[in-house]
This record gives sequence, C-alpha cells and structure tokens, in this order.
Amino acid sequence: MPDVSGRAVGQPDPLRGGTDRPRPVAVVDIGSNSVRLVVYERLARSPTPFFNEKYLAGLGKGVAETGLLTEESIELAISALQRFAALCRQINVCETMVVATAAVREAGNGAQFLEQVRDIFGAPVQVLSGSDEARYSALGAIASIRDADGVSGDMGGGSLELSDISGRDVGACESYRLGGLALQARSEGSIKAARTIVRDELEGSDILPGLKGRTFYAVGGTWRSLAKLHREQTGYPLNVMHGYRLDGAEFRDFLKELIKGPVDSLPSIQVVSRQRKALLPYGALVLSEVLRIGKPSGVVVSALGLREGLLYEKLPEAEKRLDPLLCAVEELSLSRSRSPAHGRELIGWTGQAMAALGIEETAEEARLRAAACHLSDIGWRAHPDYRGEQSLNIIANAGFVGTDHPGRVFLALAAYYRHSGLSEAELGAGLKELATPRYRERARALAAIFRVAYLISATIPEVLPKTVIRRQGKMLQLEFPNELASLAGGRLEARFTQLAALGGYSALIRIEG
Repeated sequence: MPDVSGRAVGQPDPLRGGTDRPRPVAVVDIGSNSVRLVVYERLARSPTPFFNEKYLAGLGKGVAETGLLTEESIELAISALQRFAALCRQINVCETMVVATAAVREAGNGAQFLEQVRDIFGAPVQVLSGSDEARYSALGAIASIRDADGVSGDMGGGSLELSDISGRDVGACESYRLGGLALQARSEGSIKAARTIVRDELEGSDILPGLKGRTFYAVGGTWRSLAKLHREQTGYPLNVMHGYRLDGAEFRDFLKELIKGPVDSLPSIQVVSRQRKALLPYGALVLSEVLRIGKPSGVVVSALGLREGLLYEKLPEAEKRLDPLLCAVEELSLSRSRSPAHGRELIGWTGQAMAALGIEETAEEARLRAAACHLSDIGWRAHPDYRGEQSLNIIANAGFVGTDHPGRVFLALAAYYRHSGLSEAELGAGLKELATPRYRERARALAAIFRVAYLISATIPEVLPKTVIRRQGKMLQLEFPNELASLAGGRLEARFTQLAALGGYSALIRIEG
C-alpha cells in the first residue's frame, strides 16, 4: 500500500508534528457569490481541509445588473481577503493560490479590484476563463469520484460550467452566463423568463446530448443546498453530501416544487442558509433543464470542485493515479490506529480468509475490504461499550472521498460489527439500509475475520502472517506455528467457530510442528 504520509509537496513545518511534516497549502477562491479560503493540511491525493471560511460578498450582483462590481461588494470582499491573508500567514502555509472567476473577469472595474487583491497577497491573481473554470471543476470531480463517467456541472453565482468527463480525462468544456445571480438579474427576477433563457442557451449545448444514460455530477453551493434540502425532506440517514445520488421521477417532482415556490414554505427549508434560499429556484430550474435535455441516469453530488481541481493538477502524475479512498483511510489509520502496519497486514490475511470461506469478491469489493482493514482499529481509544457505535459514526461521516454511499456504509458496518458483535439487533434500520444485502453480508463476514485476527495479534505486526486460514472439505482450519501455540485459547476457539459457521463449516485450530 502507498505510504501516503511521505508523498506530500511542501516544506517541513517544525510546529506541526516534526521536521519532516509538510506545511499546509491554501486556495483563495474569489467567486461571483462568495469569497472563500480553504487551507488544506497539505498537498496530497486526498486533500484534507485544515481551515475553511467563506463570506457571501455578492460580487456578481453588481456585474449582472450594471457590468461593474459595486462598492459595497468590493468592501466586503476586500475585508474578507485581508483576513484570509492574515490567516495564511498565521497558519504558515507554504503556498497560497488566489483565483478569481466570472464576476471579476466580466466586470468593467475588475482590473482595479485585482490590483487591491495583489497588494493584499503580494502575488498575482489567476483570473480563470470559463473554460478554465470548467476544466478545474471537472478535475475536482475526477479527483474524488472513482471511474467518473458523464458530465460535471458547476453552477456558481455568475456562470455555469459543463465538462464531459471519463475516467481521468476531461473532454469538451462549455461555459454559460447561467449562474444564480446572473440568471436572476438577466430574467429580472422572473422564473418564467429565466426558463426561456436557460432553454435557449442549453439547447445549443454540444455536451448535454452525450449525457444520456450517464451520470451528471453536480458541483457548487447552490446545488449542494438543493440536495441537502432533498435529503432532509426524504429523511435520508447519512449526512455526507459528497456522493449523494438523486434519480427518478421523485426528484423531478422535487425540482418542480422548488421552481414553483414559494421557497420559504417548503418543508425543512431551514437547513438552507438565508443567503442561498433566493437562488434555489434558479438552481433547480437549471438542473431541471439539464436533466430534460441530457437525460442522465442520475445526479451525483460532488463536494469537491474547482479548488480541489487546482490542487489535483499540481500533483505528479504518479500521485494522480493513486486511489483517493485508500490514501485517505491509510492516513486516518496513521493518526488513530494502534498499529497502521497491522492494518496493512490485514489486507492480505482477510483476503485469504474470504477465499477460504468461499466468498467471492469483485475488484471493487476487494478494494473496499482493503479500506476497511485500515479503518478497523480507529475506535480503540473509546470505551469498549461504545467502540462500535463511535467507529460507525466516524467512518459514516468522515470527509474522505473515492466511494459512494453504499461503499461508505459497508466500511462503517465492518468496523461496527467488529466491535459490537455480528448481531444487528442494536443497529436499527436506516443507515444499514443504504448498503446492499450483498455488502451487509460481506461486512459481517469481514468483521468476523477481524474478530479472530485481533485475538491472535493484539494489533502487533508480524504475527498474523505466521498464521493461515484454509479450508479442507467441510472444515475451516486456522493453522498456528508451534511458537504461537499458547495463543490458541477458548475465546479464540469460540470466535473462529463463529467465523466458520458463517460459511457452513466446522472449525479446527491446528498447531504445526
């Protein structure tokens, strides 16, 4: 497995855990609706936000109406950017990337505003074109969604960017003045007029006809707010927005209700911030037209976009090819497990045990099992009565990417069953239902293997590889070398018997030599 702790780009910071630890990197995103600072722990394949702050300066409001940034929005933005620069110095970031998007590039007084920003950060600001925005947003989706195939759409305050994506490749890109603020101004607040504008422009898209039967990846705060509202209204049991999937006629009906309004009367509308509410109907309208024209199989929310795309592009090619999920969970293991090396040993040992039980795995299931091995011990510091519950909550709500929600729940269940036993009596409905029956069955089997492995090794590396699980007819055998004979006790026998029973086998512990 990759040693993710040693792959970062950046200079060491003695104040952050040792002389060999890379320093944070920062992205300042000057958008049409908000200005945001995100400081990442370091430049890595699976970047972790260290600090995140935004201000809704509304730079795009003035541009949409007059072609100029308003004095009020400039003052709000400059005040926020001065604070961001001070925070970057305080956090001691090694690199700050400052980018500006639609509002600044289209404003007649954008150049004067950029001079002030350069003075604040002491470095040039990268003004992104529409195609730049589209490409970086697409790279953010690619960096966080395994085997992405479809179209990414990033709806900001000033513009909408569409990109065809397949695997790690970005294809054609398009940019439209269909951001929430721009559309609101162009339509003079009329949803009917806005619909005509959106249809006229998106009907000419060369990208959307190729979306049929594929996935639309929704990027941007307006669409995340829309999906969050849908999640609350449907009682969806997982809070993580990244990977949230929407499909079917029910979602189309949801969009219709949003477009029709009034927004304030909608159930659960309190989960959407006051500043976002006014733009929800425009976000719903644009997404509705994307679905009508493109006819995708579904919509998946990507919490990663332009900022993460900027970071992803800076990585060496070899690092881009790393698995973001496995990088993230190994790093979580490094900070929370008793022995990350033991977690790595579990990957091969559990694979051998699954094969002995006759449980076949797809490549994706083997990948998730490897991730679960890294996560299997992250709850060890909790009270024994709560280790299962705490592990489940940490994993289910963790900030890692690279898996869908069923996969995320598989990982959480494997850790839960490992600590709490194989019964589902105390788990209840809800979260577990997001995993397929096949995933739940494999999570229980993997947890049963973990329960045997940890009694053998007590998390100490180089012990498990000395033992073997193999099947002989209807007998599942756990073979120990003579030097480990003393580890074969009654508790281990009970756990191994329980494991064997999952496959319909009897159990035998053999001492070799």
